[in-house]
Amino acid sequence: MANRVAVTGGSGKLGRAVVRDLVEHGWEVVNLDRIPSPDSLAPFTKVDLTDYGQAVEVLTRIDDRYDRVDALVHLAAIPAPGQYANAETFRNNMLTTFNVFQAARLAGIKNVVWASSETVLGLPFETPPPYLPVDEEYAARPESTYSLVKHLEETMVAELCRWDPELKATGLRFSNVMYPEDYDVFPGFNDDPKLRKWNLWSYIDARDGAQAVRLGLGREGTGEEVFVIASPDTVMTTPTMDLVKEYYPDLDLRRPVEGHETLLSIEKARRVLGYDPVHSWRDYHQR
Repeated sequence: MANRVAVTGGSGKLGRAVVRDLVEHGWEVVNLDRIPSPDSLAPFTKVDLTDYGQAVEVLTRIDDRYDRVDALVHLAAIPAPGQYANAETFRNNMLTTFNVFQAARLAGIKNVVWASSETVLGLPFETPPPYLPVDEEYAARPESTYSLVKHLEETMVAELCRWDPELKATGLRFSNVMYPEDYDVFPGFNDDPKLRKWNLWSYIDARDGAQAVRLGLGREGTGEEVFVIASPDTVMTTPTMDLVKEYYPDLDLRRPVEGHETLLSIEKARRVLGYDPVHSWRDYHQR
């Protein structure tokens, strides 16, 4: 019997790639969202996860559709700052994550992967980061309500794992999610590098983001761990060191950076999860 995983936000930009990847790797997937996915790769249940009762129901059983959930991928959220008033972003995202984790605890789900964000690293870096490449080792520096919620979610999950030593919760600090059709505009970024300075010229191909989710579900051990998840290269054709010298000449460079290497360090994800991103916008433009 295949393991069943519930994916909240499975109809979203990253969610669609995650559902596809998990289905292709043998998982039985249930998509929990407010709108159905155009891909129709997994059974869909419409749910408002700001309602705790609905969150509990969809993570326990839905009539004759399923009677258990073995693992949870939580992606549902307002996906970026500025799309709603700050109070609504806080209400929706914080309440949704609280409800989903509490419902998972009630359902006995011990394996959770959830979407944190690169923004907790200090984006948009109007105040420079403490060093480069940035990683998971320095304290969160939220600069928006959206990012503040992500930081609070990480803090909450750490406490939930302390309460339940059997809980494994993997937080993925995703960079800016992209699909191949988004790559058409990438060559133009070189005309004005400041356009992408806000996240150190980084991105994540949705398919590699989905790989990270699957690897997070398979992570050994228990407790909370967070990982920066980005593509291994930047969005730029300008070498990364040239960008550092121009825009961050006074920052501590913790290790050499070669070619177009990302400044969002994915070393921990490579080491612990076995994360191995394979999709680059450069390949798309070489076809």
